[in-house]
Amino acid sequence: MEKPRVVVTGLGAVTPIGLNAEDFWTSLTSGKSGIGHITHFDVSNFPIKVAAEIPGDFDPTHYMHPKMVDRTARAVHLAIPALKEALASSRLDMDKEQVERVGVVTATLVETAYLIKGKELLEKHGARRADPLFITKSSPSALAMQIGMITGARGPNTYVDSLCASGTDAMGAALNFMRLGYTDVMIVAGSDASLDPTTLAGMNILGALSRSSDPTTACRPFDLNRNGFVYGEAAGVVILETYEHAKKRNAPIIAEFGGAGWSFDAYDSTAPYAETQAIAMSVALRDAGIKPEDLDYINAHGTSTKLNDVCETKAVKILLGEEKAHKTPISSNKSMLGHSITATGLIEAIASILTVSRGILPPTINYATPAPACDLAYVPNKASKVEINNCLSNGFGLGGENCCIVFKRFAD
Repeated sequence: MEKPRVVVTGLGAVTPIGLNAEDFWTSLTSGKSGIGHITHFDVSNFPIKVAAEIPGDFDPTHYMHPKMVDRTARAVHLAIPALKEALASSRLDMDKEQVERVGVVTATLVETAYLIKGKELLEKHGARRADPLFITKSSPSALAMQIGMITGARGPNTYVDSLCASGTDAMGAALNFMRLGYTDVMIVAGSDASLDPTTLAGMNILGALSRSSDPTTACRPFDLNRNGFVYGEAAGVVILETYEHAKKRNAPIIAEFGGAGWSFDAYDSTAPYAETQAIAMSVALRDAGIKPEDLDYINAHGTSTKLNDVCETKAVKILLGEEKAHKTPISSNKSMLGHSITATGLIEAIASILTVSRGILPPTINYATPAPACDLAYVPNKASKVEINNCLSNGFGLGGENCCIVFKRFAD
């Protein structure tokens, strides 16, 4: 069976560097960082002082009824404005759609803060005063459920949680729903608001976070002096359609979604493995019909940890060979956005889509001192304008779950 072409028709974003997709892209390509001192909670007794937070003037009641805000978690609050933006930019009119042919896939993480709050409420007031909406607030399916109810989409509705690969994984899952013929339209969302004291403390003990107190240089992917990732929060939404469906309704086509590839390290619960990362990249390129020698750009996972950046560099060399690897531009959006865990792959998908459609490579900021083990073309510090026909976006999850996706410049 011939695979249907799948295209991108709508984008929406709520990020530390822009509360809509256009502002996000402008900031990203100008090298603006969204990393600052943590304000969401008191970190005076924490060794971690910086994160990439959504700006404090963000108000969910501008996008949702106050009652609905009270009944949902922060990840939903961040995602709804991104959803509305994506629907508007795609010009998708759900009143004209066959709603059972519209599906939803989301990437989210259980918010520890809501689990703790629910337990505290139970202990303080007893079983008769427990939160009746505890499950719907705290479940990682909550976002998919809310999007389905808001839009009226009645096709497949599910979520993905493969940790740091989740956003990328959700994109791949949506692609497969469309290729298998279940849907004509997929709404794909990634939202993560898991930045809280419990999560931050645990990741710090693991040794994964940067302890830098200077937000301007805390995240420096592939640099010799990198010392850990910076936690972030964000939300993004992508509208996917089959080419035939988009063409029939004269939708604005931004880029083509070429393919996806998966692999699992089966190696370690925290350490990455280059050989299996390369497998996911290779499968994605093959699925998209692109030879490694024809790859134009890589949007790296690029977390700024000692292990990940070396491992990803090795994986790219396995995929492309030494000569091609050194010539292929690669950059990390996390240098400006931090790492928003389950949402990061979705945000980086949006960046990749705009990269191929506009021909601008976002930079890796804070790249000052080359590291001997990280010796690729990392698009240092300033954006570069070049014609890009295709882009590979990498998502590598803590625990070994890998997903990579490919976008192509759209040609009718």
